[in-house]
Amino acid sequence: MSNVNNRREFLRQMGIYTMGIGMLPAVLAACNNGKSTNEETKDSTAAPKAGEAAAKDLFFKISLAEWSFHKALFAGKMNHLDFASRAKNEFDIHGIEYVNQFFKDKAKDKTYLAEMKKRADDLGVRSVLIMCDGEGEMGDQDVKKRLQAVENHYKWVEAAAFLGCHSIRVNAAGEGTPENVAKAAAESLTKLAAFGKEHGIGVIVENHGGMSSNGKWLSGIMKTVNMPNCGTLPDLGNFCIKRSKPENDTPEAWAKTTCLEEYDRYQGVTELMPFAKGVSAKSYDFDTNGNETTIDYPRILKIVKDAGFTGFIGVEYEGEKLSEEDGIRKTKELLQRVGAAM
Repeated sequence: MSNVNNRREFLRQMGIYTMGIGMLPAVLAACNNGKSTNEETKDSTAAPKAGEAAAKDLFFKISLAEWSFHKALFAGKMNHLDFASRAKNEFDIHGIEYVNQFFKDKAKDKTYLAEMKKRADDLGVRSVLIMCDGEGEMGDQDVKKRLQAVENHYKWVEAAAFLGCHSIRVNAAGEGTPENVAKAAAESLTKLAAFGKEHGIGVIVENHGGMSSNGKWLSGIMKTVNMPNCGTLPDLGNFCIKRSKPENDTPEAWAKTTCLEEYDRYQGVTELMPFAKGVSAKSYDFDTNGNETTIDYPRILKIVKDAGFTGFIGVEYEGEKLSEEDGIRKTKELLQRVGAAM
């Protein structure tokens, strides 16, 4: 896939062309927080590996999202197989979150997956989850397309189990009214989570733009599904629910789009945390004191801590001013500094 198409697919998944949002009515009983599931227990309470002890004063563990390297990976300047070694050797991070776009044709390639697993295991790096895009929309109003989207994710569930991850991350996208998309997404997630349960894998949904960035809407879906291995992956930055359209299909034009309507991120994180199986620490830019310029990290991490979360928080730098490497370091340092103060 070309860089333009990769960028287009990513932003499409974030809901560039979504319609206005609405609120899902109150639905079934609240979803289990997931702390009793095998997936969350394996991820959050297992003894720390070498190097993780350095962060023993933090209430969470730090992982690295592969999207932080998306520019280098798309440009062919980095090999996906080197992700684990870079995470540990350059950044002293011992948990990694894969992005399926960077090994899209390898989901069923056991030889390739075995090499990924060996490299991570040999380094003492924990494979945390796989972020999945481009496999169809869970909220598609066409039943056949929706079921196909669910089945398209089965191979990633199996790959996640093979690698030792606790979950795959999916998107609750679709076109239609908020109520209809929510109903369709809930049906899809229920079916996929049932398959995930058979493999000991969780199915978690990120606020990834559009309707999914409405915290009340997405948390309502979680209540409807009401399965212990189905939860959320709150992204601290993705709360744009309506965005401008680009002038053309170039990466430069996409980068110039602006958010026209944004959901309150602190309210959204509060609504999504009861179902969280992970958290994405998004960052864009930093001031001279090392603080993120668009997100109040002390405030937002307090929301995360108050929810009783103790799992992985993934570093996900997406800025333009710093190099990917410097952005990763700045984000990790911010998490450590703010986390230690709590």
